[in-house]
Amino acid sequence: MPQGSLTRAAALAGALWFALAVGGCARHGADAQLQAIYNSEWKWRSDQQPGDEDANRPIADRLPRVDSATQEMRLRYWEDVDRRLARIPRAKLSPREQLNYDIYRAQIEVLIANQRFRDFEMPANSDTSFWTDLGYTARRPFRRLEDYQHWLGQLRDIPRYFAEEMQQMRAGLRRGFTPPRATMEGRDASLTAVTDPAPEATVLYTPFQDMPGIAPAQQQALRAQAVQLIRDVDQPAYRRLLSFMREEYVPRMRTTLAAEDLPDGHAYYRAKIREFTTLDMEPAAIHAFGVAEVERLHAAMTEAMHETGFKGEFSAFLEFLRRDPRFYAKTAEELLMRAAWVAKRFDGKAGQFFGYLPRARFAIKPVPQDMAPYYTAGRGGAGVYLINTYDLPSRPLYNLTALTLHEAAPGHAFQIPIAMEHKDQPAFRQLTYISAYGEGWALYCEQLGVEMGMYDDAYERFGMLGYQIWRAARLVVDTGIHAQGWSREQAREYFRRYTALSEREIDTEIDRYITWPGQALSYYLGEHALLEGRRKAEQALGERFNVRAFHDAVLELGSVPLPVLAARIDRFIADGGRGPYPDME
Repeated sequence: MPQGSLTRAAALAGALWFALAVGGCARHGADAQLQAIYNSEWKWRSDQQPGDEDANRPIADRLPRVDSATQEMRLRYWEDVDRRLARIPRAKLSPREQLNYDIYRAQIEVLIANQRFRDFEMPANSDTSFWTDLGYTARRPFRRLEDYQHWLGQLRDIPRYFAEEMQQMRAGLRRGFTPPRATMEGRDASLTAVTDPAPEATVLYTPFQDMPGIAPAQQQALRAQAVQLIRDVDQPAYRRLLSFMREEYVPRMRTTLAAEDLPDGHAYYRAKIREFTTLDMEPAAIHAFGVAEVERLHAAMTEAMHETGFKGEFSAFLEFLRRDPRFYAKTAEELLMRAAWVAKRFDGKAGQFFGYLPRARFAIKPVPQDMAPYYTAGRGGAGVYLINTYDLPSRPLYNLTALTLHEAAPGHAFQIPIAMEHKDQPAFRQLTYISAYGEGWALYCEQLGVEMGMYDDAYERFGMLGYQIWRAARLVVDTGIHAQGWSREQAREYFRRYTALSEREIDTEIDRYITWPGQALSYYLGEHALLEGRRKAEQALGERFNVRAFHDAVLELGSVPLPVLAARIDRFIADGGRGPYPDME
């Protein structure tokens, strides 16, 4: 090669190296900038809102501050974080940090919206409340001496915390920002369960009933402190809250139902749709989609009914299912044991459908008595699957397989631990929960049960379809109530016509949708995104499609917005169907 050509080649190589080096430095700089923001904010967020979501972390030693000055400070902080994120050039981030950016910024936008709409002025509804959240912590496994010591710190903090929450509820009352009165009247059993019994019989004392690994002398001292705090500090605070609820709050709550009847209600409902579904959809479009899906599923349920040999009309079949004793457990223990059997049957099939299996296990427990009358049929999460054994005639066994696949494994008690086990991911991905993803995954697992051979007969398949149509009907009822002026009776009648839910479950569910606008939309829209993504992958990959690799690719994300899920499935297809753990496929 002539000398001049060598010189030019050297110059080009040098320029290319310099460009790559500069580009790499810029990318590294952008990555570091983003990491500094989310690591710092997460530490601040965890300090501001001490929570006990991760069973491997110590119990928090205090309760969060919720006064107005703190809430305003949080809004300003998150707005500043959002401005700093906007200045980061996303294109200069590495692919890994682009994914983190998309997930994290969506989180910050939800946090800002909740502060601007002052969601904190409505901290209690028919489904959840700040005081029942304490019960969840009390029932969490305590593993260290400091867990018990920190729980005593929370017990000392209850009067201050309750007083601040009541001040926020008074602010909500003044502007008409409350749940509907009809959904909260007579719902004070969770308070009287603390005010009335002896301290040792309250949920607050639960951690001290069994204290494995703690020396006997320390157990005695900790229990004595707990009894004194519950009796002298906490029960008086609960009595003040009970009086506030009965005499001041509930009688003055709003009498309307719709989210759009709240202050700035239309924008508020749209914000809730974005929060829970991660999609910016019009309520009317969601409603129409729900109506179409209900009709499709109703036809499938009718076909399953015919498979059972039943000769009557659909309404008569529903009545038959609600009354025939063969479909109901005789005791709470029978219901719990049947659920355990379903969970163990899945264990025998897990390796066929998943490469990565979580190390964590879960317990199966009854819903606590103080919560059961107004609680859903079951709920699952890290370490636990709760089954409602209250009013057994409203808990049909033909629904139990679908319920267990959703709430236990491979649903919530499977997906959430997998997210927490990915220690290479930032904490904001491990320890947060996006409803559209989490509930969409769990609902997908119900339908996956058909493929796994989990439904033994047409009755159980009918139960699965009944759960599917229940979630599709939510699209209709939630938007009907909050955007189209539906009454409670209209919602009840819609459920009676299309679902096999008991009257108790219908009332519990409708009150939940009324007081939690938009959340019910996340299930079916999330499942729809997963099913569409899977169909797309199967069509593109053909024989190369591997269901274990697909599930692993979906679950290794943690909990993410639906657009991020769609992008991951596109990458799965582009990679030829290779999952994140090739050795497990």
